[in-house]
Amino acid sequence: MTYVIAQPCVDLKDKACVDECPVDCIYEGARKMYINPDECVDCGACEPVCPVEAIFFEDDLPEDWTAFGRADTEFFADLGTPGGAAGVGPVDHDHPVVTDLPVPAPS
Repeated sequence: MTYVIAQPCVDLKDKACVDECPVDCIYEGARKMYINPDECVDCGACEPVCPVEAIFFEDDLPEDWTAFGRADTEFFADLGTPGGAAGVGPVDHDHPVVTDLPVPAPS
């Protein structure tokens, strides 16, 4: 099991979770942060610091957001397991679960 970042993170990307993650497994996509399930050690440090409560233990993911569990896994199909987000930097794309969401109008 692992942690998953769900819909509330889309277009927010606060990144408090990145600062708390002891294994650097939270990667930045174009519109959302993603947890690499192969690198996550299930410590849970990221969950309480998320200001929008977007991070869930995989088994506790709300039913409406189960697609985000798949997105966090499939996002790494091409990226693989690079061994840390810091060395990769922001990735210029997202999983289709995210890209299919409407983009908010500028404020």
